[in-house]
Amino acid sequence: MVEVRRALIIANPASRLAIARLPLVREAFARAGVSCDEALTERPGHAAVIATERGADFDAVFTLGGDGTAMEVVGALTGGAIPVGILPGGTGNLIARALGTPPQVGGAVAALLGGVVREIDLGRLDDGRHFAFAAGIGIDATMVAATTARAKRLYGVSAYVRTGVQASLAPQRFTLRATVDGVPHTFEAAAALVANFGAVLRGLLTLGPAISPDDGMLDLCVFSPTDASDAVRLGWRIVRRDFAPDPAMHFLKGRTFHLETDPPRAAQADGELIGTTPLGVTLVPRAARLLAPAHAGR
Repeated sequence: MVEVRRALIIANPASRLAIARLPLVREAFARAGVSCDEALTERPGHAAVIATERGADFDAVFTLGGDGTAMEVVGALTGGAIPVGILPGGTGNLIARALGTPPQVGGAVAALLGGVVREIDLGRLDDGRHFAFAAGIGIDATMVAATTARAKRLYGVSAYVRTGVQASLAPQRFTLRATVDGVPHTFEAAAALVANFGAVLRGLLTLGPAISPDDGMLDLCVFSPTDASDAVRLGWRIVRRDFAPDPAMHFLKGRTFHLETDPPRAAQADGELIGTTPLGVTLVPRAARLLAPAHAGR
C-alpha cells in the first residue's frame, strides 16, 4: 500500500464532472487523514505546468478531469518518483477504467490511497506528447470527432458508444502503410490502434491478444471490416476475446510505429484529437508511476 500524507489535486473546471465532484474528493481525502492542496487549470497545458512546478512538494499528485488532463500531468512527471492518481472526472475516463479505478470519486480516492504503484509503459508521439491507453486512426478517431460536447454532458460515456457503433457499421476504409520496428506492412483498414492497454469499458471489449501496459511493448491492432455485417462479426469476436487468425484482424507488437494513410485520416490519443496522419509513436518503457487499486487485474 502506498503512503500518502500530502496530496496535490489538479482539477480541470472545463471537464464534465470535475467541479461537481471536487467537494466529494475533499471529503474523501479528509476521511483518510490526507492533507491536500488544490489547483484549478486555466488553459490547455496548464495541468502540466502545475505538476512540474508543484508536484515534488507532495507524496502524490491526483488529477480530476478527463484523460487529457491526466496525460498532461503524467507526461510532466514521466521518469520521476512522484506517483499520479487519476480520478474519474471526465466523459470517457479511459485510463481510470483501464486501471480498475471505481467510477465514483469517493471510492476511487479510497481505492487509490489503499492501492499500489504500477509502473506502466507509455507511447510518445512525434510532438513529444504521451499517451497511456491508445492512439489510433479510423473508427475510434471518428467516434471522438463525432461525439458532441452536448452529447457528452447528457449521456457520458454512452455518447461515445453510440457514435462508435455508428462508425463501425458504416466503416470508411483506407490504405494503411504501417512501419513497425523498421518493417513495412500494408493493410486495407477501417481502424488502426497503437494500444498499451487491451481492455475497454471495464473488460467488455478487448482490443487484441496479450496486450499488457507493462511488458515493454506496444500493440498495433488493425481492423478491416468491409461492411456492417463484417463489423458485427468482428465486434462479436472482440467481445468473446476470439483472436484466431482472421483476414479482417491483424496484430503486431513493437516499440516504434509509423502510420501513413491514403487518404489522410484524423488521429486521436487517449480520446483527444491530435491532428491527421502520418502518426508516429515510440515506446517509453515503464515511464509512468500510476496509483491503482490493489485488487485490479494486470
